[in-house]
Amino acid sequence: MPETEKNRVEGGTLYLVATPIGNLADMTERGVKVLTECDFIAAEDTRNTAGLLAYFGIKKELVSYHEHNKKSRGEEIAARLEGGESCALVTDAGMPAISDPGEDLVRLCGDRGIPVRIVPGACAAVSALALSGLATGRFAFEGFLSANRGERKKRLEEIRTERRTLIFYEAPHKLKATLADLLATFGDRKLSLCRELTKRNEETMRTTTAEAVAYYETHEPRGEYVLVLAGAEEATGEAYHPPVDEDLLSLSPADHVAHYEAAGLARMDAIKAAARDRGMTKSELYRILTAEKA
Repeated sequence: MPETEKNRVEGGTLYLVATPIGNLADMTERGVKVLTECDFIAAEDTRNTAGLLAYFGIKKELVSYHEHNKKSRGEEIAARLEGGESCALVTDAGMPAISDPGEDLVRLCGDRGIPVRIVPGACAAVSALALSGLATGRFAFEGFLSANRGERKKRLEEIRTERRTLIFYEAPHKLKATLADLLATFGDRKLSLCRELTKRNEETMRTTTAEAVAYYETHEPRGEYVLVLAGAEEATGEAYHPPVDEDLLSLSPADHVAHYEAAGLARMDAIKAAARDRGMTKSELYRILTAEKA
């Protein structure tokens, strides 16, 4: 089959088109072709997508499709597809339907028997994993954790013994709280923080959770982050722990807890982290602290 025939945009089909995560030069040739030739484009943020289209000289009908209108707008898009039109679905950056309301539209099309085609491209999660220096053979993508701290901590506890490398997305205003919860739940594991991927200020920090918590006590988070966290050790199912700093173990239990509180952890989370360092349960350390106060 000729190349032009194979890449022809077909009516009645939804195309999932990946868009750049920062550098517009990463847009694929096929992606530009589909955006140019489809009947209309469904976008998470039409203003953002309008800028992308202008860069490539594309003029096309844009309709909004996002978390707050996905049910009604999804029905409208499906009806147009059933009528023979072609639609390109894009998100603000990266692959639509990944940690994105596009998954609902893909499901709806599947239920209706509407063909869905993929136009692959940039993905922040996979890019950050490749940059992390951590195990890439098996990984689990967690996307954005809940903004509710109770729900966030519950989810982290559920995956505490997950052996695969873990990938999270995080916004700058939530980064410090998330790092503190990661440290409290998983202990001091290897961690890679990628920010502003493919942009001018791209940065990858390969560190540990404790070091990251301490770093962001004096540095303000900027840009969107992808966190890549080492999984639990395969042999034991326990969390990875770098050797504990001997200086920490030489502290009194109270001072050890105070060290983690100074790094930004809540009181009970600091007790949990110090107990893990000392090879005891949180309850055991709490009893020691209570006895010291008596």
